[in-house]
Amino acid sequence: MLRSRDPLIIGRIVGDVVDYFDASARLRVSYGNREITVGSELRPSQVANQPTVRITGRAGSLYTLVMVDPDVPGPSDPSEREYLHWFVTDIPEGGDVGHGTEVVAYEKPQPTAGIHRLAFVVFRQAAREAIYAPGWRSNFITRDMAECYNLGAPVAAAYFNCQRESSCGGRRWQG
Repeated sequence: MLRSRDPLIIGRIVGDVVDYFDASARLRVSYGNREITVGSELRPSQVANQPTVRITGRAGSLYTLVMVDPDVPGPSDPSEREYLHWFVTDIPEGGDVGHGTEVVAYEKPQPTAGIHRLAFVVFRQAAREAIYAPGWRSNFITRDMAECYNLGAPVAAAYFNCQRESSCGGRRWQG
């Protein structure tokens, strides 16, 4: 895919959360019976429960998944960037995220202002290792976590847009 048309670049996930990478795994995220597409719009009520996540890539691999909101408290002033919503390690290739080790429990998105991007970023682990929960959810830095645990570049990513339930109108993401 041309970089200029890559929805992760257009949506600024590449740049705000991760550096450019070549995807080498497939990430499928579903809330109930709705599989997210990159840049889709979901309401907080639709994402209240932990999603089903499947990662396919290299046979026998283990993966780490982080879910972050780079727009907290609001897109115009993301002073708590990145807010960590979920952190799971040791996810077996082809298996559901429920077969991994939950480091930080899923917390449903609750945007208060503007349209928030919720990003899922996947890394391939070199081996099973102890990865520890950060002491806080605000100001998590996906790049720093990946560097700390020698995870390298992401192998897959996706995101959706979310705004508070009572919002009306507003700008839409182009993608």
